[in-house]
Amino acid sequence: MIHSIKAVVLFILLTTGLLMAQYEVPDDSLQAKRFPWPDGKRAALSLTFDDARLSQIDKGIPLLDRYQIKATFYISPDKFEKRIEGWQKAAAAGHEIGNHTMTHPCTGNYAFSRNNALEEYNLKQITHEIDAANDFIFKMLGIEAVSFAYPCGQKFVGRGKSVKSYVPLVAKKFTSGRGWLGEDSNDPWFCDLSQVLAMESDGKSFEALLTLVNKAVEEGRWLILAGHEMDDDGYQTTRLAALEKLCEYVRNPENGIWVAVVREVAEYIVEKR
Repeated sequence: MIHSIKAVVLFILLTTGLLMAQYEVPDDSLQAKRFPWPDGKRAALSLTFDDARLSQIDKGIPLLDRYQIKATFYISPDKFEKRIEGWQKAAAAGHEIGNHTMTHPCTGNYAFSRNNALEEYNLKQITHEIDAANDFIFKMLGIEAVSFAYPCGQKFVGRGKSVKSYVPLVAKKFTSGRGWLGEDSNDPWFCDLSQVLAMESDGKSFEALLTLVNKAVEEGRWLILAGHEMDDDGYQTTRLAALEKLCEYVRNPENGIWVAVVREVAEYIVEKR
């Protein structure tokens, strides 16, 4: 009887260990260590912007270029086509172009997406949206997008009992999938790269952005900022004055911040893990 109990306990321990390995439970000893960012940096920062808004080409990218800072732009084809030459130059200069689907489907609870609602999609349809956008980017720029941003930060198709997550689809096709309106930066030891958190840069002062940066530095994390328009004022707009001060701050090597596009940081995290 005692031998039987020991055998059962041993079996449970072995199978539990296998399950933990299968799901890649993080090593607690690693969690306690600071992540080894390159060149002794203390945190990583990625600036990202959505939808290929015209102000990004007209005003935002020229500002970033003055500070030699590269950002990730998740483009929407309809707006992209109004500034094709500008986007070609941006990609050639080292800015990353990411996939944001062809038609930007979101929940139909938003009036602008009522006729393109995720509630009416299935996995086959969202796959077509993603693949068509990849084909478009390759046709226009000759590059393969490896970074994805969920439109409106929403990761589902269908409704009710038929809801499906399309995170696994993004995980198969891309190095990373970026969310929207996250509440913190990303722990590089732990984060799921197929649904990394992004915090809003739109409407924030430099002081508010600096608070987010300093917290990431203190904790050794990866901060992703996400915005839309790049202008002096307006709805869903990352203020140019705040962005310029941020560029000045993060360019100072004494502040210990590695600024890189999403693709570069995600690939580095995979390597170091």
